[in-house]
Formats: sequence, structure tokens, C-alpha cells
Amino acid sequence: MASDLSQLVKAYDVRGVVPDQWDETLAELFGAAFVQVVDASAIVIGHDMRPSSPGLSRAFARGAAAQGVDVTEIGLCSTDQLYYASGALNLPGAMFTASHNPAQYNGIKLCRAGAAPVGQDTGLTEIRELVERWTDTGAPAPAGTQGTITQRETLDDYAAHLRGLVDLTSIRPLKVVVDAGNGMGGHTVPTVFAGLPLDLVPMYFELDGTFPNHEANPLDPANLVDLQKRVQEESADLGIAFDGDADRCFVVDEHGDPVSPSAITALVAARELARNGGEGVIIHNLITSWSVPEVVKENGGTPVRTRVGHSFIKAEMAKSGAIFGGEHSAHYYFKDFWNADTGMLAALHVLAALGGQEGPLSGLVAAYDRYTGSGEINSTVADQADRLAAIRSAYEGQEGVTLDNLDGLTITTADWWFNVRPSNTEPLLRLNAEARDEATMTKVRDEVLAIIRA
Repeated sequence: MASDLSQLVKAYDVRGVVPDQWDETLAELFGAAFVQVVDASAIVIGHDMRPSSPGLSRAFARGAAAQGVDVTEIGLCSTDQLYYASGALNLPGAMFTASHNPAQYNGIKLCRAGAAPVGQDTGLTEIRELVERWTDTGAPAPAGTQGTITQRETLDDYAAHLRGLVDLTSIRPLKVVVDAGNGMGGHTVPTVFAGLPLDLVPMYFELDGTFPNHEANPLDPANLVDLQKRVQEESADLGIAFDGDADRCFVVDEHGDPVSPSAITALVAARELARNGGEGVIIHNLITSWSVPEVVKENGGTPVRTRVGHSFIKAEMAKSGAIFGGEHSAHYYFKDFWNADTGMLAALHVLAALGGQEGPLSGLVAAYDRYTGSGEINSTVADQADRLAAIRSAYEGQEGVTLDNLDGLTITTADWWFNVRPSNTEPLLRLNAEARDEATMTKVRDEVLAIIRA
């Protein structure tokens, strides 16, 4: 298996097919390597509802305990519940999940104490190298004293922490449909929402890692269809969809229309700035809407633009002391949550904002959704660098056009912008475009796609 570890260990996490690419034997080695690299004396571990998760999680715990490290198992949890435990207990953590991937996949998201991310440049490469070495030479020697493995319940404390950050006690009653996609939202939502003035209509709350109803990936519009239909049938105020490990949330309005994650970012940014006396840094990646920095400035804050990817956002959050950060992929990061991402806290902000006024969600978010975007469009290309160079030469030197290379190539004018960036893992170019009106956006999008696909 050693030769496969480059396929298994990604930029931000471990992820692959079980048992073809990895199994409990390998998970045990990852447990030993993790505690050595982060130099831990104790860690916390959680897992999602996939059939392979309990076994992989327990194997990882055995590997860590054999190195003399005490392990706290919190069992079934969402990824942000694991981040809560890492932050509240101040322990390095491991979450067993493959997020929105199909059932045969599983993975590990790792963090240092206080939910600080472990990625390619912050320990994951060293962990991979240790595991590769041990698969060839045999497992590492156990420590003189074996660590303990104990269980702890954290769901109630996690819910109380989140509810302490957003006041929902005085909102008007709301009817909300939640599609958990048979993922971990079915575990966390009932406890977080308990006792709030919410009429909850649950969809697919049964924990089932085979995903019998639809993929737990709300970024794909096909997986929102059931939620959209149910919101209309129930005459609900809104709908919320979570991905498999419930760290991302997607929102649809009272008509069932999807609300752009950029609009959610802008809305939550305005609320977080108000909570912080009208000042603070807000992080947004370079493919979020123009609306985000505009709203941040209008509310007294300082917008900071970053590359796409949670490791960049979390690093910038820590560096700048930002109070909030948002990505167009519906990851939302909060200073009050150890700079980690939590879809649940973003959902509570939306509920509080909606319930704190009388109008519908579509009217509320209109103020935060000012432009027309293309969404992300992927194109398979043989030579990424060649196509990027062709785009650059097509626009470079034109009057009123600016170019930057923060992440791929971004080209901006007074009326539109687009970004094209290469995938790190596949032969793809990803296009995002936005303009002041639909006709302009369509024209720009089609022009750029013609060059990419030439």
C-alpha cells in the first residue's frame, strides 16, 4: 500500500476508498504518526456515520495509545463538533469522514490543539512520510506506558456554545425545512435547534453512510431538488441543507430558490461586524461576489481577499485577527469558533437575521446579492499553463483591464471580473465570472470558455 499514499494524502486531509486504498491497519499507523508529528500527550477523535468510520476511528485510537498518548473518543459527531472539542479541550483532533464523497470513501481531517489546521505544509507531509516508512519497515515500537482510551459526550456542550454566540430567543417563529442528506446534520440539528421558536421539518435525518436518498453534496444543484420542493409544499420560511459531515450549510429561500453563499457571507459579515462594534477584518476568497467586500466596507469592516482553500483562510484569519471569513463553497469561519469552519453557526445567523424582521428571506438577502455570477464551471484541458497563457494574452494591455495572479488568473474591469484557476488534483481549469448584469456576465463567460476549450 505504501506506493498509494500520495493518492491517499491530499492537500488538506487523508481521503480514499476503503478497503482498496486504506484500511484499519493503515489507520493505526496514521494514529501513531499523527501524535508523533504534533507532539501530543493527549488527543480527541470523532467520526461520521459511514459504515467504515467506527472501525477506522478505533484503529487510529489504538495507534495513538500505543505511543503513550491518552485518547478521548467523542463518537458520532459533525466535523465542526470535533473542532469544538479540539478547541474547548485544547487538544489535537482527528475527524473520520469523507465529507460529501460517496459511501465507499473515508478520510481523516486533522487539527492541532485549538482546531488549528494540519495540511500539506503544516504536518500532513511528515505524517505521510512516517506512515510510508512504517508500511515498509514495520510498525513503530510501542511506548513504555500505554495511553488510555476514554469516551466523552460533547453534543450538548457544542450546542450550548453555538447558541451562546447567536441570540435566537426573541425571534418570530419560523418554519424551517432541513435536509441532512442522511449525514451528521441529522445528529446535531435536533440538539442545536431544541427549544428554539422553530417549526422544524426534518428530511433524511436517519444516519446512513450509504446515502440512500441523494449524495450529501449540496453544492450540486441536483441534491437540492428535494429540499426546494419540500419548502414550497410546506410553505416554509426557508430551507437548509448540510453536507455529509455537516460543516457546510446551503440555504434556499421561501420560494425554494438557492441563496448564494456569497450573499450568506455578506449577511453574516454584517452581523459579526455589528456584534464587534462595527469594526474588524473579514476574510473572503477571490471568487466570492463583489457584494462581500462592499457590504464589509459599508458596515465599517476591513475586507481581506485570499486564495481559495480552507488552509489559506484559516492562516489569514489567525494572522489578521479576523472576526469572520467566508468562501463561495459555503464554508464559514468564525473567530469565536477557534477560526474553524462551522455551517451550523452560519445557519443560526441566517435564522436570527430572518426572524429578527418581518420580511421574507428573498427580500432580506436581496441587499447582499447585487450582481450576476456564473457559478464555478470546470473544463478538462490537456495543458493548464498553455490555456492560462492564452487567456492572459487575450486580455492583457486592454484599457481598463487589471490582472492579478493571487490564485490562477483574475481579470477585472469596472463592469465585470473573472477568475480561472487550475485544479491541483485533476486536469481541470475552473472558471468563475461575475458582472453587473446577466447579459454582460453571459458574454464574458462564453468568451473565456471559448479560449479555455479552444
